[in-house]
Amino acid sequence: MSKSRLDLSAIEASLRAVQRDFARINESLETPRDPLRDEVVDNLLAGYDYVGELLAADIDPLARGNSRHLLQLNLLVLCGASDLAFEDCAPHAQETERRFYNDSNPGGVRSLMNYLADHKEDRVCRRAAGVFIQMLSAPQLFIEGNHRTGALVMSYLLCREGRPPFVLSVGNAKAFFDPASLVKGCRKRSLAALLEIPKLRKRFAAFIEKETDRRSTERRGSDRRVSDRRATERKPKTG
Repeated sequence: MSKSRLDLSAIEASLRAVQRDFARINESLETPRDPLRDEVVDNLLAGYDYVGELLAADIDPLARGNSRHLLQLNLLVLCGASDLAFEDCAPHAQETERRFYNDSNPGGVRSLMNYLADHKEDRVCRRAAGVFIQMLSAPQLFIEGNHRTGALVMSYLLCREGRPPFVLSVGNAKAFFDPASLVKGCRKRSLAALLEIPKLRKRFAAFIEKETDRRSTERRGSDRRVSDRRATERKPKTG
């Protein structure tokens, strides 16, 4: 199956629409969220651009030896793509990396890779939902930015299987944020997690499948990538 490409103009339009309507959306959420500032949108677009580079280079950030690309996605959504921002975020990035690779941390990258190995035969929407929940449930994979980085990782998985990326929209924001808030309340390896996470994963997988099926029928010109700008000059490297 051919991989999908990213239309950054369409992604930005969807995110800006959410931004404009965020006050109303926030009132409908079970757990209100911080405003969707310009910086947040810009950094997310940098992340989507990096996902596009990974797809074009056929680099799987979830494959053995490529986990640094997950750290890069998280750094982009938190700090953006400028060199100055990266310098300012260096102490936070170092602490995130220590946590990420700590094998004693049940929320670290080893736990994520073990989950993927156990669910490699799952259909892509269920696999994407499972990875998102694994990243977001406590302890979370990253110190900050797990929602946004999780959306990017889901997008990579979906696009690799020929589906459109997951993109926040006015129509799907509540259905995305409310289950995610429940996931954050589940602690890995706890009794609550054993009981609740399978139901949340099934619910979230159905949501992703419905959303990407709908977007597949609505897309226009989705077989070409629209982006006149590069959000980052840091190209993914193999090895």
